[in-house]
Amino acid sequence: MTPRVGVDVAAIPRIAEAQRRFGDRFLRKFLSDREIAYCGDSPERWAGRWAAKEAIGKAMPSGVRRPRMRDVEILPSPDGRPHVRAAPSTTLAGREIDVSIAHDGHFAVAVAVIPERLKRSLGTEAPLAWADGPAPLVGEGRVGDRELPDGFRLPARPRDGHKGTFGTVVVLAGSQGFTGAAYLASMGAARAGAGIVRLLVAQSIYPILAEKCTEVIVGPVPEIAPGVVGHASLSGVLRGFAGADAGVIGPGIGRDMSTRRLIEDLVPRVAAPLVLDADALNLLSEHRSILPRLSPQIVLTPHPAEFGRIAGLETSAVQQDRRGIASRFAKQWNKVVVLKGAGTVIAAPDGRVTQSPVATPALASGGTGDVLAGLIGGLMAQKLPPFEAAVTGVHLHGLAGMNLEASLGLAGVLASDLLPEIPRVMERLR
Repeated sequence: MTPRVGVDVAAIPRIAEAQRRFGDRFLRKFLSDREIAYCGDSPERWAGRWAAKEAIGKAMPSGVRRPRMRDVEILPSPDGRPHVRAAPSTTLAGREIDVSIAHDGHFAVAVAVIPERLKRSLGTEAPLAWADGPAPLVGEGRVGDRELPDGFRLPARPRDGHKGTFGTVVVLAGSQGFTGAAYLASMGAARAGAGIVRLLVAQSIYPILAEKCTEVIVGPVPEIAPGVVGHASLSGVLRGFAGADAGVIGPGIGRDMSTRRLIEDLVPRVAAPLVLDADALNLLSEHRSILPRLSPQIVLTPHPAEFGRIAGLETSAVQQDRRGIASRFAKQWNKVVVLKGAGTVIAAPDGRVTQSPVATPALASGGTGDVLAGLIGGLMAQKLPPFEAAVTGVHLHGLAGMNLEASLGLAGVLASDLLPEIPRVMERLR
């Protein structure tokens, strides 16, 4: 009988800081009274139990209701090994669960092993989360899978599917000096699970991307200057978008006046849902009146400065009321708006609004937004509506960032590090 295995890593300093700020109120979210007494003032023991309980949750089959963290108690047995006792009301009651906890520098690492006989039928269908785990803390501790935001939905992944089943994404991105943006956006779409990704780039940077993007179909587009795609390329770009299930336009594309004319004429003529990011937003900010007239199947993904340019506001004003301003302009523009940054806000024209609990400087590096744009586009190609694709993409992106923070640290995480992490997060949530 094959056991189920879960692994988790918790950053000891982050747990210690959360306890310092919130005291026993934080500890009682995930520790029993006996565990609090045993752990004393040891951040290593607090973090070890946090990691162990997360590892137990990850080892459970999808669809089985997970217990509250406090309902799983981990204390040393007479021989010193961790002993797991689950409350009688939980699906884990009476199970023999093996847990090991180790500490490596600033991290607690835990592995949990559960016998495979714990079947989905034992529990009710429920979110893949601890039922009542600790409330998510923005920038404190680990933000895990415990709470899935309203609108979160992973696309179906039938076993008999093929690349045509999972949609085609077309990405128009990149310019001289910004080939990385094209790579990251197109690979973000591929890592989202899209069946086919086509990348359209200026003729002179085509050789770079064709060599770098081995899993993406790269197509050269006529250029008006080295690395610059302009209005003269409109017919060729439109042909490139033929048959697309979703599109991503803007990462690293540049801000040439002719590129702006291309964007203004291209976007209304593409039938597929689109993500407009980076330079596409900067170019449209010079012609703001066009936005409300464009398709509502468009997702806008600005950072605060880009949002300010489009809305005609100072960046400081955007930051003072991120949720309210994103919601207001989503209605005004009739578009889904993703206002990026710590606590990313996703707002829909119909008034729905979700804010991510994730805040990590691990994501504060060039290119992470390009990955997010591609990720949302890849989800839309798999038939998720714009709001659901945006919420799901932001949450997956944030969890991947938190995982990288735990494994690599607060600094030095590269945007490309997110790419292999995204499918791991999706599989865990499935």
